[in-house]
Amino acid sequence: MGATRDRPDRPDRVVCDLDPAPDMPWKLVVEAARLLRTLLEELELRCFVTTTGGKGLHVVVPIRRTGGWEEAKAFSKAVAEHLVRMIPERFVATMSTQQRKGKIFVDYLRNTEGATAVAAYSTRVRRGAPVSVPLAWDELSPQLRSDHCTLSNLPRRLQQLDMDPWLDYVSGRQTITRSMLARLTL
Repeated sequence: MGATRDRPDRPDRVVCDLDPAPDMPWKLVVEAARLLRTLLEELELRCFVTTTGGKGLHVVVPIRRTGGWEEAKAFSKAVAEHLVRMIPERFVATMSTQQRKGKIFVDYLRNTEGATAVAAYSTRVRRGAPVSVPLAWDELSPQLRSDHCTLSNLPRRLQQLDMDPWLDYVSGRQTITRSMLARLTL
């Protein structure tokens, strides 16, 4: 869920779930996350990246709890549709499996009330017990796949970290404005 327990009616993050088709090379998923980061930075929004422990990545924007679920969903949908308009051969914003072949589904539906997204440091029920892990942007590479961290190697990763890659997450909450939304829908 994209809200905390004290205000479940007010999302405090927007999650852009980059869900690649099975035939999509991982390096293109990494490139998509970086492209999404650039787009969000052009809107003056700071974002964070996390592996999902599955096959994709989440790009997360911490937001102030000023709007409701409809605003969060409208913004994430506008981001997804903007990516599709700019690079239709790479992105899709519809769940249809027929249209997703060879593309990355930008799942904006994670920003609907009651929807879920894997939480940081959650173990996935998959072979090898992969874990969703927050990354620093400079760690993101074609060599570090989304299911790279597991229950067995996660303690070593945590011991080797100099600092929390999401250290500024909570203090970095931002407001999504109408002008940002308008820029995406031009």
